[in-house]
Amino acid sequence: MKKNERKPTVPEQPRPRQEVPRVTPDPTQGLTMEQVQLRHRAGWANTAVESPTKSVGQIVRENVCTFFNFIFIVLAALLIAVGSFDDMLFLLIAAANTGIGIIQQLRSKQTIDKLNLLSAPRAKVVREGNLLSIPAAQLVRDDVAEFSAGDQIPADATVLAGQVQVNEALITGEADAITKKPGEGLLSGSFIVSGKCRARLDQVGADSYAARLTLEAKKNVTAGKSEMMASLDKLIRFIGIVLVPLGVALFIKEYYFLELGAKQAVVSTVAALIGMIPEGLYLLTSVALAVSVVRLARGKVLAQDMSCIETLARVDVLCVDKTGTITEPHMEVGETVLLNEERWSGEAVTEVLNAFYRAVDADNDTAKAMRNKFHGVSVWHASHTIPFTSATKWSGAVFPGHGAYLVGAPEFVLGARYAEVKEQVEPWSAKGYRVLLVAEYDGVPEQRGLSPQRVSPMALVLLSNRVRAAAPKTFQYFAEQGVHVKVISGDNPITVSEVARQAGIPGAEHYVDAAALKSDGDLERAAVKYTVFGRVTPGQKRKLVRALQKAGHTVAMTGDGVNDVLALKDADCGIALASGAEAACHAAQLVLLNSDFSAMPKVVAEGRRVINNIQRAAALFLVKNIFSFCLSIISLFASFPYPVTPLQLSLMSALTIGVPSFFLALEPNHSLVKGRFLGNVFRAALPGGLTDLLVILGLELFYWAFAFTTEELSTMAAILLLFIGLLVLYQVCKPFDWKRRVVWGAMAGSSAVAVLGFGSSFGLSPLNIQTLLILLVFLGLSYSVLRFMLGFFQNGDALVNAVKNRGGKRKRN
Repeated sequence: MKKNERKPTVPEQPRPRQEVPRVTPDPTQGLTMEQVQLRHRAGWANTAVESPTKSVGQIVRENVCTFFNFIFIVLAALLIAVGSFDDMLFLLIAAANTGIGIIQQLRSKQTIDKLNLLSAPRAKVVREGNLLSIPAAQLVRDDVAEFSAGDQIPADATVLAGQVQVNEALITGEADAITKKPGEGLLSGSFIVSGKCRARLDQVGADSYAARLTLEAKKNVTAGKSEMMASLDKLIRFIGIVLVPLGVALFIKEYYFLELGAKQAVVSTVAALIGMIPEGLYLLTSVALAVSVVRLARGKVLAQDMSCIETLARVDVLCVDKTGTITEPHMEVGETVLLNEERWSGEAVTEVLNAFYRAVDADNDTAKAMRNKFHGVSVWHASHTIPFTSATKWSGAVFPGHGAYLVGAPEFVLGARYAEVKEQVEPWSAKGYRVLLVAEYDGVPEQRGLSPQRVSPMALVLLSNRVRAAAPKTFQYFAEQGVHVKVISGDNPITVSEVARQAGIPGAEHYVDAAALKSDGDLERAAVKYTVFGRVTPGQKRKLVRALQKAGHTVAMTGDGVNDVLALKDADCGIALASGAEAACHAAQLVLLNSDFSAMPKVVAEGRRVINNIQRAAALFLVKNIFSFCLSIISLFASFPYPVTPLQLSLMSALTIGVPSFFLALEPNHSLVKGRFLGNVFRAALPGGLTDLLVILGLELFYWAFAFTTEELSTMAAILLLFIGLLVLYQVCKPFDWKRRVVWGAMAGSSAVAVLGFGSSFGLSPLNIQTLLILLVFLGLSYSVLRFMLGFFQNGDALVNAVKNRGGKRKRN
């Protein structure tokens, strides 16, 4: 192993039971089919260590065996013990929630499994002298695989023939490309930057380096959770901690101090605890995300990480490459501009390029386009070739007896002498052409650096990409949605700026040559100031993404090339085009299977829809939880009983929270998500929760003053909570459309039918004139209190924002 290679220690995994003798096949022949089948039977296949989706058993177990389901069973057992069977409706609701969660997640699993099957990684393998393309999972130990630029290495291997440059940053953190020659090892999970080789697979499946790292990482069960799911976990953990001691304290107070009897004490305690449990919130979130994954899948977008859906909702900067994203992926070679006709005629330049592209590997779109143009017969033989890399931006070939030649970006080939051809290059760049310099080199070119004095310019070759037809409309959408687009490309910045202008990207005229950005500070300042970045190296792409994140932005990165891999991995949400490099698809969280960038507006809109709607529905759940928690704490120190029963709370929860939240969670809602999840939800829920609390405390005072019965107190409290719940739902449904009107009208109508037609079934008792008048007064008061609370919190938010803006201005000044 070389000094600059880092190999973290990982635990050894047990080997398969049946050993098979190792072989070193001829790189041109590979294994025989008999040898392959023997290794498959012995368990030496490259089987993945984990499924991309949960198993059916995992889904059922995770939905059934929850902390709150356990609490529900315990509470139901207590109600059975005291003979209060009517108050067990919450158990049916919990069972229905669990069933819905299982069904939706199974549907999501089925859809994603089909999509994963279609997009499963493949590998080129030599067997019995034939080069085959097979699923990577069907590789076996001792197979001879062929790797070229853009491929991600699926198993640990040893190079047998050829030479490649490998980037191991995804697994070791080492950013520099490492040259691998015959006899040197390749780590699974790394990717080929340039060159081509054939290698023998040594460690496959669970024995491979990347697989062992994956197994080690799986021990950290908290890794990879989104901010929203992590916030929900914290909320549920807090509720779980306070639930048991609070329940015990409430029972003691109701039974011993208020002397209400065992049945009434149990019913009141269960009601308080049921009110504090957001029983459908976690389920709603899981279901909404599962439905979102299915929706994306139907649009041929593979979500490889559930948390990326939340990230999409918060994206305010989108970084894109030029080629393959703004433009069509296929390049076309146009005119050849001669720079020294006396020495190099058009025929001579063509002869050099014909020989050049017969010798070098066409492992990128530019080289493929050049080979398609310059494919004439040549008798020149190359003794040495230097592959193109995104860092050097040139490739070379040495032909004994004919000289050495270079093809690449003029700025990088000529270096300090670029000014000599600048006037010929930049007019073409300004028209949107990619310009390559063809040059002779005096000596043998080395990848670590060229000597500009040895370069003799011969000609410029002009290449072009057509701007995608849907690109202007796509970028117009992002501009309207407040998403800033940054174009990060390895091309000449003038070329990229013109292409960005043609695509309708705002600020396309603000461009910079990344080669002039020498320090990290320069990059950070440029990241905020400019829209177009040209001549960007892979390392700079990664730094630009980090600089934007440091500036407080949520960054999505799209790419399709091997030079995009590190930036895709570091972005908040990496989005790869499936037609691009395999390594890019592996590094990204989302894969556009149709490689159609015009699908991006729908992808971003889906992320915003699901998170906005989860936040809106979550506010409904927390209204009840805030009220129940605060009232339970207060009632510990007051001599009044808990006013509602579990049955009444179940009715209120179903009609004002549970049913409408599932409809609202599927509604269109494409505004940018800002702020923290729990902060947003609590701000939205506090007005309703405090209205519930103040109104019910007022009713308790009247219960003391007028000495009406606990049955009448319970009836009035249940009706008031139902009414306030409908008022809160009305606020949540704004702005109304026909669907939301139907939802709110259906819930209001169902509430009226339940109270007036089936009141006794829900523990509501008849009211006399006095209590009815008190109820009417509190109904009117409820509306006024809620309006006051909404205004109070809105003014508070406005004040906080004003202070923040003032502080921001002072900081800028």
